[in-house]
Amino acid sequence: MKKFNFLLMIVLLFSSACNSARTETRANTSTSAETNTQGELNMTVSVDTPKILVAYFSCTGNTRAVATHITNALNTHTVIATLHEITPQVPYTTADLNWRNNASRSSRENADPSSRPAISGVVQNMESYDIVFLGYPSWWGEAPKIIYTFMESYNFSGKTIVPFCTSSTSPLGTSATNLHRFSSASTKWLTGLRFNTNPSRSSIVTWLNGLDLDITAE
Repeated sequence: MKKFNFLLMIVLLFSSACNSARTETRANTSTSAETNTQGELNMTVSVDTPKILVAYFSCTGNTRAVATHITNALNTHTVIATLHEITPQVPYTTADLNWRNNASRSSRENADPSSRPAISGVVQNMESYDIVFLGYPSWWGEAPKIIYTFMESYNFSGKTIVPFCTSSTSPLGTSATNLHRFSSASTKWLTGLRFNTNPSRSSIVTWLNGLDLDITAE
């Protein structure tokens, strides 16, 4: 009888230990599941939410202002947008930008189809971006040749590109479509827009929300 009681006590102790272990395991699993769920949600956000690059070239600051407005409007709780300036290796001077002078640097570059002004710096992890906003001033209705350099420097396969330009008079024209040849067939180009030299933030937000993109600007 004593032996039976002793064995029964061992069984009860073992059962209690197992139940305790199961309880602890369930608690740990719940905590782990909560952690994993949070991790998975974060992963879902990073996967499902497009990563956006706003790349721009600006000499006088007008395109920079628009690009900054775009970046700020896109950077909501569901979207990540990164601002990147396309910086010429040799900065443009006021004389370089004199469009009335056919011998000025900008005039010569515009007239030369092979011109590719060098860029200082690179976009880190370009492959990680899903959408690229591409901004530039309109020079004679075209994108400056440094934009051609930029387009030839990266692989835009599978990305969506949204062009925009700034000008007080010149339209977007064919500047964007002339850049298509520097991307692949899998690159999606959205219709761009020409902004004046001082657009309101609200007009930029309205434009962004009207694009064929699964994003909401604020």
